[in-house]
Amino acid sequence: MAQRSAIVIGAGIAGLATARALAVRGYKVTVIERSGRAVGASIRNFGMIWPIGQPDGGMYETAMLSRKIWKTVCTEAGIWHDEVGSLHLAYSADEFAVLQELSKVYQHRNYQLLTPEEIKASSPNVVTESLIGGLFSSDELIVDPREAIAKIPDYLSDKFGVEFKWGVAATDIAYPSVFSAGETFEADDIYVCSGADFETLYPKVFAALPITKCKLQMMRMAAQPEAQRIGPAICGALSLAHYSSFKQATSLDALRKRFEAEYPEYLRWGIHVMVSQNQSGELTVGDSHEYGHTHDPFDKRFINQLILDYLKTFARFADETVIETWNGIYPKLTNGETNLVLEPEPGVTIINGFGGVGMTLAFGVCEQLMK
Repeated sequence: MAQRSAIVIGAGIAGLATARALAVRGYKVTVIERSGRAVGASIRNFGMIWPIGQPDGGMYETAMLSRKIWKTVCTEAGIWHDEVGSLHLAYSADEFAVLQELSKVYQHRNYQLLTPEEIKASSPNVVTESLIGGLFSSDELIVDPREAIAKIPDYLSDKFGVEFKWGVAATDIAYPSVFSAGETFEADDIYVCSGADFETLYPKVFAALPITKCKLQMMRMAAQPEAQRIGPAICGALSLAHYSSFKQATSLDALRKRFEAEYPEYLRWGIHVMVSQNQSGELTVGDSHEYGHTHDPFDKRFINQLILDYLKTFARFADETVIETWNGIYPKLTNGETNLVLEPEPGVTIINGFGGVGMTLAFGVCEQLMK
């Protein structure tokens, strides 16, 4: 039986996850990427593999499958990863009420309610003044997205023979052919993983979908002196209003109303504040969320300042020098779904719409899709 072939368009996390899932099943895979290397949303994030953000059922199971695949890929490819988990903090009674309720709703996930003393022992950078407690989860895994997304192609090439065509823009598809400037590629199966590019391939299909684009702003702080580590990824209470899994807490409604009164600008710009640490000791801090099909390319200084101001309410660091700022744009479904899989023509599959959870879900979604 002849080996089946596949073309994957896009070398961000969705494209890499698709290529991996096909390659492990024996496909001859070619990945076509218009840039000389991946430079989109997949390298512009916290590097958080974040099961805690997914509600029970299929999405949590997918997130945990994705985490398992991430760990295998990182181990085999020599990619730094840190199983530090996550820590959500509470400085008021209504915040802690949500954490208490979540610990009961998700007691099968082995979450732990921590006292201020326990938090200080595990996370020395947390502000302890007025701290009531925190919720710790061991599920969360941190990678450096810049390193991981850069190294995975070499890993897929070396282990599975996946071929990467860098700097090649796919401009049209007529199954079984993919067209680029002066080149035509053919395969048994074609996968379009083009991220926030809705305009090049199947623009009419994307125009008819409940999908938009989200712009986020993030920052990186300097490496901490003397190789200091911050422990778990640290999250302020605003994050409780961001992730769908936390909606299971009925006490969240009252907390959200207080946020609406006290933090209207934060909610207006979709700001919630978290911090993760990479292998060099640098801190990634963010983020904000602006929605629309067209975004200006400029960072808003006041948004970064709002993020930094809120960060100081729950975490302080020996070196808080901001060494980089940036923004990223990713696709976001507006119907509440967390990913999009559809067939615009026979033999062609679009995989897109992961929103802010591509690092968490893509490996798992693609693994399940190829079964």
